[in-house]
Amino acid sequence: MNFVKPKVVLSKCIEFAECRYNGQSISSEVVKMLKDYVEFIPVCPEVEIGLSIPRDAVRVVSDDGLSTFKLKQIKTDKDFTFEMNKFSEDFINNLEEVDGFILKSRSPSCGLNQVKVYRNTEKGAPISSKGKGFFGKKIYDFFCPKPIEDEGRLNNFRIRNHFFTAIFSIASFREVKKNMNMKNLVEFHSKNKFLILSYNEKELRILGKIVANKDKKSIEDVFFDYEKHFLNVFENIPNPNTALNVLMHVMGYFKDKISSDEKQFFLDTLKSYKDKRVPLSVPNHILKSWIIKYNEEYLSNQTFFEPYPKELYIISDSGKGRNL
Repeated sequence: MNFVKPKVVLSKCIEFAECRYNGQSISSEVVKMLKDYVEFIPVCPEVEIGLSIPRDAVRVVSDDGLSTFKLKQIKTDKDFTFEMNKFSEDFINNLEEVDGFILKSRSPSCGLNQVKVYRNTEKGAPISSKGKGFFGKKIYDFFCPKPIEDEGRLNNFRIRNHFFTAIFSIASFREVKKNMNMKNLVEFHSKNKFLILSYNEKELRILGKIVANKDKKSIEDVFFDYEKHFLNVFENIPNPNTALNVLMHVMGYFKDKISSDEKQFFLDTLKSYKDKRVPLSVPNHILKSWIIKYNEEYLSNQTFFEPYPKELYIISDSGKGRNL
Protein backbone atom coordinates (compact mmCIF):
# COMPACT_ATOMS: atom_id res chain seq x y z
CA MET A 1 0.00 0.00 0.00
CA ASN A 2 1.25 3.48 -0.89
CA PHE A 3 1.14 6.18 1.77
CA VAL A 4 1.27 9.95 1.46
CA LYS A 5 4.00 11.44 3.67
CA PRO A 6 2.37 13.37 6.51
CA LYS A 7 3.65 16.88 7.23
CA VAL A 8 4.33 17.10 10.98
CA VAL A 9 5.54 20.11 12.97
CA LEU A 10 8.16 18.97 15.48
CA SER A 11 9.91 20.67 18.38
CA LYS A 12 13.41 20.97 16.93
CA CYS A 13 15.10 19.85 20.15
CA ILE A 14 13.65 16.36 19.60
CA GLU A 15 16.29 14.55 17.51
CA PHE A 16 16.95 17.51 15.18
CA ALA A 17 19.11 20.04 17.04
CA GLU A 18 20.84 20.67 20.36
CA CYS A 19 18.76 23.74 21.05
CA ARG A 20 17.31 23.22 24.51
CA TYR A 21 18.04 25.80 27.21
CA ASN A 22 20.97 23.63 28.36
CA GLY A 23 22.35 23.16 24.83
CA GLN A 24 21.18 19.57 24.61
CA SER A 25 18.67 17.64 22.52
CA ILE A 26 15.98 15.09 23.34
CA SER A 27 16.12 11.49 22.12
CA SER A 28 12.91 9.89 20.84
CA GLU A 29 12.74 6.42 19.31
CA VAL A 30 9.34 7.28 17.84
CA VAL A 31 10.68 10.34 16.01
CA LYS A 32 13.70 8.34 14.83
CA MET A 33 11.57 5.68 13.19
CA LEU A 34 9.24 8.28 11.64
CA LYS A 35 12.03 10.15 9.84
CA ASP A 36 11.80 8.00 6.69
CA TYR A 37 8.00 8.18 6.57
CA VAL A 38 7.15 11.74 7.65
CA GLU A 39 8.11 15.20 6.40
CA PHE A 40 9.07 17.01 9.59
CA ILE A 41 8.84 20.78 10.02
CA PRO A 42 11.21 21.39 12.96
CA VAL A 43 10.90 24.57 15.01
CA CYS A 44 12.28 25.94 18.28
CA PRO A 45 10.10 28.87 19.40
CA GLU A 46 12.55 30.01 22.08
CA VAL A 47 15.42 30.27 19.61
CA GLU A 48 13.12 31.92 17.06
CA ILE A 49 12.38 34.79 19.46
CA GLY A 50 16.08 35.46 19.88
CA LEU A 51 17.10 33.42 22.93
CA SER A 52 20.58 31.94 22.79
CA ILE A 53 21.85 28.35 23.02
CA PRO A 54 22.49 27.62 25.82
CA ARG A 55 20.31 30.15 27.66
CA ASP A 56 18.84 30.99 31.01
CA ALA A 57 15.65 28.99 31.35
CA VAL A 58 12.19 30.54 31.02
CA ARG A 59 9.04 29.63 32.93
CA VAL A 60 5.31 30.27 32.82
CA VAL A 61 4.38 32.80 35.49
CA SER A 62 0.99 33.87 36.84
CA ASP A 63 0.92 36.38 39.69
CA ASP A 64 -2.85 36.82 39.75
CA GLY A 65 -4.23 33.39 40.51
CA LEU A 66 -3.90 31.58 37.15
CA SER A 67 -5.95 33.99 35.05
CA THR A 68 -3.11 35.83 33.27
CA PHE A 69 0.08 34.12 32.16
CA LYS A 70 3.51 35.46 31.25
CA LEU A 71 6.66 33.88 29.89
CA LYS A 72 9.60 35.08 31.94
CA GLN A 73 13.30 34.28 32.13
CA ILE A 74 14.19 33.02 35.58
CA LYS A 75 17.56 34.70 36.04
CA THR A 76 16.80 38.10 34.48
CA ASP A 77 13.02 38.31 35.13
CA LYS A 78 12.71 39.54 31.53
CA ASP A 79 9.25 39.15 30.02
CA PHE A 80 9.08 37.37 26.63
CA THR A 81 5.30 37.02 26.49
CA PHE A 82 4.77 39.44 23.59
CA GLU A 83 7.62 37.98 21.53
CA MET A 84 6.43 34.40 22.00
CA ASN A 85 2.80 35.20 21.23
CA LYS A 86 3.78 37.12 18.10
CA PHE A 87 6.07 34.38 16.85
CA SER A 88 3.42 31.71 17.50
CA GLU A 89 0.75 33.64 15.60
CA ASP A 90 3.10 34.39 12.70
CA PHE A 91 4.19 30.76 12.52
CA ILE A 92 0.59 29.56 12.40
CA ASN A 93 -0.38 32.10 9.74
CA ASN A 94 2.55 31.09 7.53
CA LEU A 95 2.05 27.33 7.91
CA GLU A 96 0.53 26.24 4.61
CA GLU A 97 -0.03 22.52 5.12
CA VAL A 98 0.24 20.39 8.23
CA ASP A 99 -1.19 17.03 9.28
CA GLY A 100 -0.07 16.85 12.90
CA PHE A 101 2.28 18.01 15.66
CA ILE A 102 4.83 16.44 18.02
CA LEU A 103 5.86 18.98 20.65
CA LYS A 104 8.25 18.87 23.62
CA SER A 105 6.47 17.72 26.74
CA ARG A 106 6.25 20.06 29.76
CA SER A 107 8.12 22.84 27.97
CA PRO A 108 7.12 26.42 28.93
CA SER A 109 6.99 27.18 25.22
CA CYS A 110 5.93 23.92 23.51
CA GLY A 111 4.26 21.93 26.29
CA LEU A 112 0.68 20.71 25.79
CA ASN A 113 -0.04 19.71 29.38
CA GLN A 114 1.65 19.31 32.76
CA VAL A 115 3.55 22.57 32.29
CA LYS A 116 4.49 24.03 35.66
CA VAL A 117 3.16 27.50 36.43
CA TYR A 118 4.88 29.68 39.03
CA ARG A 119 3.88 32.84 40.86
CA ASN A 120 7.16 34.57 39.97
CA THR A 121 10.71 33.86 38.83
CA GLU A 122 12.03 33.44 42.35
CA LYS A 123 12.71 30.10 43.98
CA GLY A 124 9.64 28.25 45.14
CA ALA A 125 7.17 25.51 44.35
CA PRO A 126 4.85 25.83 41.32
CA ILE A 127 1.26 26.91 41.95
CA SER A 128 0.05 24.54 39.23
CA SER A 129 1.43 21.71 37.09
CA LYS A 130 -1.45 21.63 34.62
CA GLY A 131 -0.59 24.51 32.34
CA LYS A 132 0.19 24.70 28.62
CA GLY A 133 3.24 26.28 27.02
CA PHE A 134 2.65 29.48 25.07
CA PHE A 135 3.41 28.03 21.62
CA GLY A 136 1.72 24.72 22.47
CA LYS A 137 -1.48 26.46 23.55
CA LYS A 138 -1.63 28.53 20.37
CA ILE A 139 -1.15 25.39 18.28
CA TYR A 140 -3.79 23.48 20.24
CA ASP A 141 -6.36 26.29 20.10
CA PHE A 142 -5.90 26.84 16.36
CA PHE A 143 -5.43 23.32 14.99
CA CYS A 144 -7.45 21.01 17.23
CA PRO A 145 -8.87 18.44 16.31
CA LYS A 146 -5.80 17.72 14.19
CA PRO A 147 -3.51 15.25 16.00
CA ILE A 148 -1.27 17.08 18.48
CA GLU A 149 0.94 15.07 20.84
CA ASP A 150 4.12 15.33 22.87
CA GLU A 151 7.03 12.94 22.53
CA GLY A 152 6.45 11.42 25.97
CA ARG A 153 2.87 10.31 25.36
CA LEU A 154 3.86 8.68 22.08
CA ASN A 155 5.70 6.00 24.06
CA ASN A 156 2.26 4.63 24.90
CA PHE A 157 1.14 2.04 22.33
CA ARG A 158 -2.50 3.05 22.20
CA ILE A 159 -1.75 6.79 21.87
CA ARG A 160 0.97 6.14 19.29
CA ASN A 161 -1.28 3.88 17.19
CA HIS A 162 -4.00 6.54 17.18
CA PHE A 163 -1.55 9.32 16.29
CA PHE A 164 -0.02 7.36 13.40
CA THR A 165 -3.46 6.42 12.10
CA ALA A 166 -4.61 10.03 12.26
CA ILE A 167 -1.63 11.69 10.56
CA PHE A 168 -1.49 9.21 7.68
CA SER A 169 -5.26 9.35 7.17
CA ILE A 170 -5.30 13.16 7.17
CA ALA A 171 -2.31 13.27 4.80
CA SER A 172 -4.16 10.93 2.44
CA PHE A 173 -7.19 13.22 2.41
CA ARG A 174 -4.94 16.24 1.82
CA GLU A 175 -3.71 14.54 -1.36
CA VAL A 176 -7.26 13.80 -2.53
CA LYS A 177 -8.28 17.39 -1.79
CA LYS A 178 -5.69 18.78 -4.23
CA ASN A 179 -7.79 17.97 -7.30
CA MET A 180 -11.30 18.51 -5.85
CA ASN A 181 -12.63 15.53 -7.81
CA MET A 182 -15.91 13.97 -6.65
CA LYS A 183 -15.03 10.52 -7.99
CA ASN A 184 -11.79 10.52 -5.99
CA LEU A 185 -13.64 11.61 -2.85
CA VAL A 186 -16.15 8.76 -3.24
CA GLU A 187 -13.27 6.28 -3.62
CA PHE A 188 -11.49 7.77 -0.61
CA HIS A 189 -14.60 7.49 1.55
CA SER A 190 -15.23 3.95 0.38
CA LYS A 191 -11.78 2.64 1.27
CA ASN A 192 -11.85 4.39 4.68
CA LYS A 193 -15.34 3.21 5.60
CA PHE A 194 -14.35 0.57 8.14
CA LEU A 195 -11.58 2.70 9.64
CA ILE A 196 -14.04 5.54 10.22
CA LEU A 197 -16.58 3.08 11.63
CA SER A 198 -13.98 1.82 14.12
CA TYR A 199 -13.65 5.39 15.40
CA ASN A 200 -17.05 7.04 15.19
CA GLU A 201 -20.21 5.57 13.66
CA LYS A 202 -22.05 8.89 13.91
CA GLU A 203 -19.42 10.70 11.85
CA LEU A 204 -19.46 7.86 9.31
CA ARG A 205 -23.16 8.48 8.70
CA ILE A 206 -22.59 12.22 8.37
CA LEU A 207 -19.69 11.72 5.96
CA GLY A 208 -21.79 9.33 3.90
CA LYS A 209 -24.48 12.00 3.49
CA ILE A 210 -21.88 14.61 2.54
CA VAL A 211 -20.52 12.34 -0.21
CA ALA A 212 -24.04 11.56 -1.46
CA ASN A 213 -24.55 15.35 -1.83
CA LYS A 214 -28.32 15.28 -2.18
CA ASP A 215 -28.39 19.06 -1.71
CA LYS A 216 -26.24 19.49 -4.83
CA LYS A 217 -23.62 21.63 -3.09
CA SER A 218 -20.59 22.90 -4.94
CA ILE A 219 -17.53 20.67 -4.97
CA GLU A 220 -15.71 23.19 -2.77
CA ASP A 221 -18.46 23.07 -0.16
CA VAL A 222 -18.55 19.27 -0.25
CA PHE A 223 -14.81 19.02 0.38
CA PHE A 224 -15.00 21.68 3.11
CA ASP A 225 -17.77 19.80 4.92
CA TYR A 226 -16.07 16.44 4.44
CA GLU A 227 -12.73 17.65 5.80
CA LYS A 228 -14.36 19.16 8.88
CA HIS A 229 -16.10 15.92 9.82
CA PHE A 230 -13.19 13.71 8.76
CA LEU A 231 -10.98 15.56 11.24
CA ASN A 232 -13.65 15.08 13.90
CA VAL A 233 -13.29 11.33 13.43
CA PHE A 234 -9.78 11.45 14.91
CA GLU A 235 -10.48 13.91 17.72
CA ASN A 236 -10.52 11.13 20.32
CA ILE A 237 -8.75 7.80 20.72
CA PRO A 238 -11.34 5.13 19.86
CA ASN A 239 -12.73 2.72 22.39
CA PRO A 240 -11.16 -0.70 21.63
CA ASN A 241 -14.62 -2.26 21.68
CA THR A 242 -15.68 -0.26 18.61
CA ALA A 243 -13.23 -2.32 16.55
CA LEU A 244 -15.12 -5.45 17.56
CA ASN A 245 -18.15 -4.28 15.59
CA VAL A 246 -15.97 -3.79 12.51
CA LEU A 247 -14.32 -7.19 12.91
CA MET A 248 -17.69 -8.92 13.24
CA HIS A 249 -19.02 -6.99 10.25
CA VAL A 250 -16.06 -8.03 8.10
CA MET A 251 -16.40 -11.65 9.22
CA GLY A 252 -19.91 -11.54 7.74
CA TYR A 253 -18.35 -11.38 4.27
CA PHE A 254 -17.02 -14.90 4.82
CA LYS A 255 -19.88 -16.55 6.71
CA ASP A 256 -20.70 -18.85 3.76
CA LYS A 257 -17.07 -19.57 2.91
CA ILE A 258 -15.35 -20.53 6.16
CA SER A 259 -15.83 -23.69 8.17
CA SER A 260 -17.51 -23.78 11.55
CA ASP A 261 -14.13 -24.48 13.15
CA GLU A 262 -12.59 -21.42 11.47
CA LYS A 263 -15.49 -19.29 12.60
CA GLN A 264 -15.18 -20.52 16.18
CA PHE A 265 -11.43 -19.92 16.18
CA PHE A 266 -12.00 -16.36 15.00
CA LEU A 267 -14.66 -15.75 17.66
CA ASP A 268 -12.29 -17.10 20.31
CA THR A 269 -9.64 -14.69 19.03
CA LEU A 270 -12.10 -11.81 19.29
CA LYS A 271 -12.73 -12.74 22.91
CA SER A 272 -8.99 -12.69 23.56
CA TYR A 273 -8.81 -9.25 21.97
CA LYS A 274 -11.74 -8.03 24.06
CA ASP A 275 -10.03 -9.38 27.20
CA LYS A 276 -6.85 -7.47 26.16
CA ARG A 277 -4.81 -10.65 25.79
CA VAL A 278 -3.96 -10.04 22.12
CA PRO A 279 -3.64 -6.81 20.06
CA LEU A 280 -5.95 -5.87 17.19
CA SER A 281 -3.35 -7.10 14.70
CA VAL A 282 -4.11 -10.73 15.57
CA PRO A 283 -7.78 -10.86 14.43
CA ASN A 284 -6.82 -8.47 11.62
CA HIS A 285 -4.29 -10.96 10.25
CA ILE A 286 -6.87 -13.73 10.27
CA LEU A 287 -9.27 -11.58 8.29
CA LYS A 288 -6.53 -10.51 5.87
CA SER A 289 -5.70 -14.16 5.18
CA TRP A 290 -9.34 -14.75 4.26
CA ILE A 291 -9.39 -11.59 2.13
CA ILE A 292 -6.45 -12.94 0.12
CA LYS A 293 -7.77 -16.49 -0.03
CA TYR A 294 -11.24 -15.50 -1.25
CA ASN A 295 -10.10 -12.48 -3.29
CA GLU A 296 -12.34 -9.91 -1.59
CA GLU A 297 -11.19 -6.85 -3.53
CA TYR A 298 -13.36 -4.35 -1.65
CA LEU A 299 -11.98 -5.47 1.70
CA SER A 300 -8.39 -5.62 0.44
CA ASN A 301 -8.47 -1.84 -0.10
CA GLN A 302 -9.80 -1.00 3.36
CA THR A 303 -7.40 1.20 5.33
CA PHE A 304 -8.72 -0.33 8.54
CA PHE A 305 -6.32 -3.24 8.05
CA GLU A 306 -3.26 -1.06 7.40
CA PRO A 307 -3.85 2.61 8.31
CA TYR A 308 -0.12 3.42 8.30
CA PRO A 309 3.09 1.67 7.09
CA LYS A 310 3.47 -1.71 8.74
CA GLU A 311 7.14 -0.92 9.45
CA LEU A 312 5.91 1.56 12.07
CA TYR A 313 3.86 -1.01 13.93
CA ILE A 314 5.70 -1.87 17.13
CA ILE A 315 4.25 -3.03 20.43
CA SER A 316 7.17 -2.12 22.65
CA ASP A 317 6.14 0.81 24.81
CA SER A 318 5.96 2.17 28.33
CA GLY A 319 4.06 -0.92 29.43
CA LYS A 320 0.70 0.76 29.22
CA GLY A 321 -2.01 1.15 26.68
CA ARG A 322 -1.81 -2.03 24.63
CA ASN A 323 -5.60 -1.99 24.25
CA LEU A 324 -5.46 -1.67 20.50
